[in-house]
Amino acid sequence: MTEATPPDATPATGPEPTASVLPDPTPAAGPEPSTPAGPDLTPATGPEPSTPAGPDLTPATGPEPSTPAGPDPHDNRRQVLYWRLLARLFDPEEQAALEAASLAVVEDIGLPSALLDPGASVDSVVQRHPELGDELDGLMTPEPEPDGARDRAAEVRRAALASKLLLNVFATGSGTVSAGQLARWQSDAGWLERALGCPPGGLRGGKAAGAALTGGGLGPELGAIEADLVQRMHLREVLADPALAARLTPSMSLIEQLLRDKGNLSGVALANAKALIRRYVDEVAEVLRTQVEKATVGELDRSVPPKRVFRNLDLDRTIWKNLTNWSPEEERLYVDRLYYRHTVRRTAPQRLIVVVDQSGSMVDSMVNCTILASIFAGLPKVDVHLIAYDTRAIDLTPWVRDPFDVLLRTNLGGGNDGPVAMAMARPKIAEPKNTVMVWISDFYEFDRSQPLFEGIEEVHRSGVRFIPVGSVTSSGRQEVNPWFRERFKALGTPVISGHIDKLVHELKTFLT
Repeated sequence: MTEATPPDATPATGPEPTASVLPDPTPAAGPEPSTPAGPDLTPATGPEPSTPAGPDLTPATGPEPSTPAGPDPHDNRRQVLYWRLLARLFDPEEQAALEAASLAVVEDIGLPSALLDPGASVDSVVQRHPELGDELDGLMTPEPEPDGARDRAAEVRRAALASKLLLNVFATGSGTVSAGQLARWQSDAGWLERALGCPPGGLRGGKAAGAALTGGGLGPELGAIEADLVQRMHLREVLADPALAARLTPSMSLIEQLLRDKGNLSGVALANAKALIRRYVDEVAEVLRTQVEKATVGELDRSVPPKRVFRNLDLDRTIWKNLTNWSPEEERLYVDRLYYRHTVRRTAPQRLIVVVDQSGSMVDSMVNCTILASIFAGLPKVDVHLIAYDTRAIDLTPWVRDPFDVLLRTNLGGGNDGPVAMAMARPKIAEPKNTVMVWISDFYEFDRSQPLFEGIEEVHRSGVRFIPVGSVTSSGRQEVNPWFRERFKALGTPVISGHIDKLVHELKTFLT
């Protein structure tokens, strides 16, 4: 018993626990979790997330932001200039950071720092740097690049120049305006109009009122700013001083104010006001006269034999008709008959009756149409009659050849009484077929609308060419009574509202 117990107990307790416990956990716990887990997890988590994530994120975040990184400086410069423009338009106080950044941009692109000085007029900048004058013409209507590419450096330069124009024109401040300030603003506005491809004064209906215009709805806004400046100016004091009055530039806004205030002027002030009105009338008349002369060419009258003078000789027709008399031996052309051009044009006595609503809202149209009537009055065989009305009607025919006198005899403001004007105009119709009636009004007649339209309808059906005009201005912004507008359209005589060229075109068919 004593010898058998130790051998059985020793191998059963010693070697078995040692062999089964220590070796088994090592291969089971060590190799199994590490061997399959390592290879399985590495390709599943390592390569798959890293392979698509690396290439996908690199081109998405790296190259794409870096592609527009080249033009960024130009875009940033342009934004700096425009942010400064907006800041100065809405707040006269300087923003130091924007001013410093804008100065750096302007100097870097080779432009004068005077562009950033709000007190410097465009004229003074151009006088110091004449090369900028040509650059400002058509600045805001650039030609597109042939290949469609954008010249970002040129855009920054245009932004700097355009900011100067816009700031000088639209940042007018507040308070009293002097004659010099008004003259400077008018000059700056002229540069802005040139930048938009229009002649100076074109958008505001100044001396270039007859020119073809662009600029969309900017014209009325410029006119409103100019009218505000004129109202803020002590006009009577300026007119009383010949030196200050000489600095004023005639414009529609100024003329309207003078016409409204002429009853309160006297002496030197009245004389200076008349001189300004005369200057404006002459400037507009010069443009309109050219248009009328181009438009009033009648058809050739072939019933009248051509005058046989050398200047009328039709050389081409003479040679063609005498080709049968060509002598090859002598190399000479014998002419049996000379042919002359017809130069006499068919004309007929015509009567033009212009009826003008002289209420305050129609001043622009009244001035233009009064000048136009005076020009037509100077044409041969055209008999022009002019009637102005508010609640009463006045016959201005004796002064129709001088629009200056006509304008001085008008009284802006008051109500409308169209039937009274129609009662004065109808007796002037002698031959309906050779008569045209131009009626300039906004046609807000209220309880007199129906009687006025019935009178107009009768005149139109009698054979008179009736032309209703709502506005003949450079801006073309004019409200016309919708009730009348619809009825005129149904009558076949739609309301003309727009540039004065439209009225000249309508009258062309009447005169030819």
